[in-house]
Order: sequence, then C-alpha cells, then structure tokens
Amino acid sequence: MKLLQVKPLSKEYLVKIGFLWHSDIDGSNYIADELVVLSKQEAKAFEDAANELYDMFVEAGDFIIENNLFHEIGIPFNLVDLIKKSWESDVHWHLYGRFDFAGGIDGAPIKLLEFNADTPTALFESAILQWAIVKENNLQESAQFNFIYEALLDNFKRIVTLSEDTSNFEELYEGWNFLFSSIKGNIKEENTTRFLEYIAKNAGFNTNFAYIDEVEFDEEGIYYQDKKYELWFKLIPWEDIAIDEPDLAVLLTSIVNNQEAIIFNPAYTLMFQSKAFLKVLWDLFPNHPLLLETSFEPLNKMQVRKPIFGREGGDVAILNERGEVLEEKKDVYGSLKMVYQEYVPLPGDERGNFYQAGVFYAYEACGVGFRRGGKIIDNMSKFVGHIIE
Repeated sequence: MKLLQVKPLSKEYLVKIGFLWHSDIDGSNYIADELVVLSKQEAKAFEDAANELYDMFVEAGDFIIENNLFHEIGIPFNLVDLIKKSWESDVHWHLYGRFDFAGGIDGAPIKLLEFNADTPTALFESAILQWAIVKENNLQESAQFNFIYEALLDNFKRIVTLSEDTSNFEELYEGWNFLFSSIKGNIKEENTTRFLEYIAKNAGFNTNFAYIDEVEFDEEGIYYQDKKYELWFKLIPWEDIAIDEPDLAVLLTSIVNNQEAIIFNPAYTLMFQSKAFLKVLWDLFPNHPLLLETSFEPLNKMQVRKPIFGREGGDVAILNERGEVLEEKKDVYGSLKMVYQEYVPLPGDERGNFYQAGVFYAYEACGVGFRRGGKIIDNMSKFVGHIIE
C-alpha cells in the first residue's frame, strides 16, 4: 500500500478546534502524520460497498423482525418492543453509522467486518481532521472521499422532511428542541456528541448538551433543566441501557409509544450493531462477495471469534482452523455470546502495521477514514486520513 508523509496538525490547533484526545495514554500521537493513498476506483468501491450493504442490512432487519429472531442475535428482551416500534415508523431516522472493512487496497476485495450502527466514533477525525490535514499541507482539498459533514447536515434535516429533498426543512420545522448526551468522563465520546450537536444547530435545530446523569425521564418525556426535549441523541449503547439501566429502557419505550420524544440513533440500530446479525446476513446472502462466512459455531478455517457486542477489539481472537488462539485482546466482553467469522488479513505496510477502513453512512455512504494498529484493531489504534490520486 502507498502512504504519503504529511506535516501533522499541531496539538495547539487540535485543542483550538475542540479535538482534545490528540494523544494516547502512552503519549504517542493519535493522528498519524501520513495519509493512505487511494485510487479513484478504490474510493468508489468503498462507497458502492457501503451503499449496497445498507440495503442488505435493511432486508435482513425485515427478516429478523418478521421471524422474531431477536433472541438469536442477542437482543435484550426489554428492547424488543422499542425496536419493533422504531422499525415500523419513518420518524425514527437512522442518523449515521460506520461500516468497518478489510481489503479494498492493492486489489484485495472489500469484506465487511462489522457495522457500527448505534454509537460509532472516529467521526470528528474522519469528517474534519483528515480534511484539515490535506488543507494544511496545501494538497487538493477535493481529493478525498469525504462529505461526511454535509451528509449529516442533510440527514438531520430529514428528521423533519422524512424525504431525500430537504429544501422545505424551514417550512416544516416546528421549533423542536434537540438534546445531545454522553457519559461524563469520556472525552472522546463527549466530543463526538458535541460535534453532532454543532451540526444539528447548523441544520436549524434548537440544541443543548447534557451528560446522561443530568437528564430526567418520565412517561411524559425527556427533560433537562426543566425544559422538555422532543428529540434526544445519546452516544450510549442501547445494550448498556437495556442491561445496566432496565428501568430506563422501560421508560424510553413508554416515551416513544406515547410519542413524547424521538431517540437517535433509533433502537433498531442495535440489531445492525449485533455481530450475530452478520450470521443472518450470511444465511440470507451466502457467498456474497462483500461478506465473510459467519457462524455461531467454530469454522474449519482461519477465523475470528468476536463477542456479539463489544468495542475496540475487546475479547476478539484470531483462531486457526483447529480453533487454537493465535492472537487475542482480553477485555470485559468474554461472557457474551460469540460469533465466528472467516479471517481475512487487513492491508498492511512495510513496518508491520495493519489498516482497517471505516466508511461512514448517513442516508448514503459519505466518507472513509482508516484505523492503524495490529492484526486486531484496538483502543490504541491510530487514525489515518486518506487522499485520492
């Protein structure tokens, strides 16, 4: 693969624009001073893959709901009604997600690893920072597959227009209040949430931010500082709400059923987020060129074992054809149901680093960025932007 050395953005500049997690816990820079060089064909292939896969996810979602397969893909029982409700109504708009891919570079086929549909991060980096690096280095600003900000801006407006055409947003918008929440103490998730709030404000909404423990809930709605919010975005995984806050899951179901608020990302994105969903996809689209064989039982080939819910490579393991562990990242997800996915290597550079593409989707595929790390991409991975030549 080809990399382009660039002048990095200064830490002072990053802090100035609100990006505060510029260094990892070992002091190393989180943002790489290189760009992945893509051809126009490679960039277009990433875009086409995400668009095709989203349609497949919708078809598989219909199949799961029609056949009541929630238990099979690990959905907590106390979210099933809310998932069905959000799936049935167009007002529950999917704001954005991120497809993670292997391949796509140097002739290797694109393969879906998973879909971060509920609480995807790396958003600010992909939407803003990789563009800023290109600008800082006097490179052609349009030489990227990156219109993430613009796509999100339009998708926020679609919450009101419920159509591709957003030109009549101001005419239809009724002054709704939009609250954005994350967990106190996680600066990465807070900055991602505040970035989304910034885009929503620019779209025309009345917005505010509050940590989750500052928000009040009852059957009549969602409140912060005695103000009611008709729209609520939370960068808190649905499965965490279901398992750790079951009373809140019940309340949110009542709030949605009573049409007191709309929640983003909607509850049905938990289906897409489940790694067990990948097994359903394989059953519905066997041998599809974008998919990897996935099973609830070990495969007789090189494979990856991963928990159905987990983050940043936690408790992911690479196994050989005999099921022996070759590499593993221990974490807190080991007690969860596991899936087994055919192993394909990530693209690598000459220094032994591996690269995983993340393609953002907001009504359409809208941008790509890369994470660089080991064979299992974890929370010490670096963000690498790209340029198209």
